[in-house]
Amino acid sequence: MSKKLLMTFAIVSTSVLVVALLVFLAVPKINDLISNDVKDIIKEPETQNIKNVQNTQDVENVVEEVKIISVFTPKNGDKISSPLAIRGEARGYWFFEGSFPIVLEDANGNVAATGFATAGADWMTEQMIPFTSELTFITPVSNSGVLVLKKDNPSDLSENDAEIRIPIIFDKSTLTLKVYFPNYSTNNNDCQEVLGVERVVPMTVAVAKTAIEELLKGLTTADVAAGYFTGINEGVKLNSITITNGVAYADFDEKLEYQVGGSCRIMGIYAQIEETLKQFPTINSVVISIDGRTGDILQP
Repeated sequence: MSKKLLMTFAIVSTSVLVVALLVFLAVPKINDLISNDVKDIIKEPETQNIKNVQNTQDVENVVEEVKIISVFTPKNGDKISSPLAIRGEARGYWFFEGSFPIVLEDANGNVAATGFATAGADWMTEQMIPFTSELTFITPVSNSGVLVLKKDNPSDLSENDAEIRIPIIFDKSTLTLKVYFPNYSTNNNDCQEVLGVERVVPMTVAVAKTAIEELLKGLTTADVAAGYFTGINEGVKLNSITITNGVAYADFDEKLEYQVGGSCRIMGIYAQIEETLKQFPTINSVVISIDGRTGDILQP
């Protein structure tokens, strides 16, 4: 009886081994059944792919492959000017509260402008959502720069950071700056409230001087139609402007104070000149003079 059991056990064991060997030889390994496309999907998190791209072409390839964020305009290497319109689409988790930050840097990493892209639809989804943004900036000295679109990260945890960087070229043929005027519709009896109106001028390194000269030219027909007005006399001339240690010294001719009266108008004149100059990051404060005089000018 014992011999029969041993023989039966030996036969069964041998049969199992033979079957296992046949299965092993006949069935391909599961890895061989996984296509290259599927293997490409089984990777590190998608945002990590975006952060690790090495060059411009890689940006386009990775964005197309994982479809997290796609920028329609501007494209890599585009020549840009202010105001810069930005359009694209991104998955809902790239946003927080319907927006995400955008930064424009020059070639040296200096920030030329910051802003937010706004979702064009409900962002609480994993689907692609259209977004738009517009950045206004003063053209930097460097010829090139980069547009950075950042995943909004309210947690501030580094592992949740992600961004794409789009190389751009600054259009040096023109410069967009602002001049400041009061507006009837928003003044609200605040004599110092002024709003910026854009002017496009030929490119120059003397941006402060150019901005004041544009301010002194006064209002356009479109400005007047939009409710803007000015307290500065027509025909005022800028004698000189210098910038030292963050202080702009602007000297005007006597026309600036000719028949000017009333404390509200005078406060408005100061506000127009000061805000027009303080739009530039190198200017923190402004000293106004008339033919070299500072103490007794623009009296109520």
